[in-house]
Amino acid sequence: MDLINFKVGYKTISLKILDILLTEQFNNNLTVLPNDNKSFLGVKDYMGIPTPVFDLGIILNGVSTERSNLDALKQLKSWQKQLIAWFNKLEQELLVSQSSLKANQYELTDFEQFYTEFKTDNDELKNTMSRFDDPFKSLLHKLTSAIDAYKKGNSKQVSTQLEIIRRHDLIHLERLFDSAIEQITLDYKPIIVFTTKDGMTPHVGLLVDKVEDNIEYKQEDIKPLDKLTEVGFDIDPQTRSMMYGLIKLADKHSVLIDPSAIFKPKELEPASSAQEQETEAYGLF
Repeated sequence: MDLINFKVGYKTISLKILDILLTEQFNNNLTVLPNDNKSFLGVKDYMGIPTPVFDLGIILNGVSTERSNLDALKQLKSWQKQLIAWFNKLEQELLVSQSSLKANQYELTDFEQFYTEFKTDNDELKNTMSRFDDPFKSLLHKLTSAIDAYKKGNSKQVSTQLEIIRRHDLIHLERLFDSAIEQITLDYKPIIVFTTKDGMTPHVGLLVDKVEDNIEYKQEDIKPLDKLTEVGFDIDPQTRSMMYGLIKLADKHSVLIDPSAIFKPKELEPASSAQEQETEAYGLF
């Protein structure tokens, strides 16, 4: 069985090559239709056939990768702004020898937790986030020295330490912020995977983050769905209906998906309560 792996947020999903017609860059040029299904993005004309497009990030993760990226960007920009404002305030207080010191070097302890717990599967971004620790710890160390000098009335030493921080540690941190923001922005280039049920006509389009690789797999090596919860997948009943099972990769699992289960108009379905629930979850009508 020939499969192609795709990245969707932190998950990897697999599709049979025979279920795929084409992949193309997502340019946000879909025709939007009124609908309550959050995963339904709109309709794309493919081979003269209006084809519904669904966001697999919302289906599998409960949130689109675009939204996750926007949240990460918001956090990074917020921490960058807080860091600069905090240092400017502390610097101003330290340079005015008669003022009482209100700010301190412990106010940004949550920032360390932010960059150490930041989750990403982008190796470059992961490396960038890991590099925040040294300049931030260096900044805190020099600030401690500056505060000690301030308490002793050594204004020259205070100025020297603050100048070193501004020219080295602070600039280093700002560059890391800019690099992380750029990596998140440039790395996200989603694609639409047009799937098929008969090998000729499009069935649905699936929005994924990127193509990973292709693999060959034996049918007997696919783990059944009851193994999903053992590897950390929280799968609701509607989503389970579109999954064949689990595939073991080198250091993780991939979910083998049946795209034909995502969209089933009512007029094509037998009348049964279970199938009607599935249509309500993923159908348009």
